Amino acid sequence: MNELVCLDLPLGDAFVKRLKSAWDAGDAIFPLDQRLPSAARVEVLQAIQPTVIVDASGDTRTGGNKVADGDAVVIATSGTTGAAKGVVLTHHAIQASAKASSARLGITKDDCWFACLPPSHIGGLSVILRSIIMGTQFITAPSFTVEAYNNAAREGATVVSLVSTAMQQVDTSLYRTIVLGGAKAPLHRPTNSVITYGLTESGSGVVYNGLPLDEVEIEIRDGVVFLSAPMLLRSYRDGTNPLVNGWLHTGDRGYISDDGLLHVEGREGDLIVTGGENVWPEQVETRLSAMTEVRDVCVAGVPDSKWGHAVHAFVVLEPGASLSIEAVREWVKETLPAYSAPHAVHVVAEIPRTALGKPQRNILVSSITN
Repeated sequence: MNELVCLDLPLGDAFVKRLKSAWDAGDAIFPLDQRLPSAARVEVLQAIQPTVIVDASGDTRTGGNKVADGDAVVIATSGTTGAAKGVVLTHHAIQASAKASSARLGITKDDCWFACLPPSHIGGLSVILRSIIMGTQFITAPSFTVEAYNNAAREGATVVSLVSTAMQQVDTSLYRTIVLGGAKAPLHRPTNSVITYGLTESGSGVVYNGLPLDEVEIEIRDGVVFLSAPMLLRSYRDGTNPLVNGWLHTGDRGYISDDGLLHVEGREGDLIVTGGENVWPEQVETRLSAMTEVRDVCVAGVPDSKWGHAVHAFVVLEPGASLSIEAVREWVKETLPAYSAPHAVHVVAEIPRTALGKPQRNILVSSITN
């Protein structure tokens, strides 16, 4: 059994050096989210149970649980709902992910990655992992800023992984390829962007622009996406294994179109059943984002005695703008069924999101029901 080394460090040279030394010793690493408040840090560490914690002051041994031979990474799920789980990925899994994703993106020795997403999430960590495994050059920044993005391009970075909110702030022409993960991609995106679909459990993105990577299989069972691939997790940190005969139930609903592309409609738990009709929040959000008054939006189902759940929209307005429920409903009904139109609109200062841009619907619903 080997150590699980918690990297309580910002993304940078020290982080990468300690990751490599852990692997050289046969140990696995767990990157701790640097933005967590103290109470959340304690909760995550109790769930993950590392045996060593590394921070700027050095190494501290704990009474945690070791990892099995071949384990490379333990990473927490994004935790949009409920408590995060520790996903265990083996060296075999992350090598499969690195090779398949690099091949699909056409990465060569002349490319250089810019890593700026939080390494506590698989979308950010995978940039570092594939660079180390494939021997690709890379530049790191502790977090995304437009200045760091521009500087990395000047220093030779050609490929970057971003979330949609970050991409909308930058000159996308500075990079050969922009890999988009996390929240739903915008309607209008640059031609050099690639939309990825994947989970922490799948070791990062496994579907690029609707097409699975090599050795990735997709099945749609009763409207739910199932995956089989060599880059899937070994187990969760508590020892439970979600795989059944090698297949992962993703919890996402979707379909494969006639042209062979995967279309993901949303999380099973996000589906709003209102008056017996199914409403996908992302479809309504896409429609509402086209309103000139709306800067940001999130749609969620709120318990309702009459409808079971009612469609509610939480919107961040452009400065000086106003919006009536009547205008919102009419706008939605122009392109979607009438039952998709929100029953209520709540103006909020911001939409709470994970580090990868996913809206935290549960927080918004709790703000008006508790």
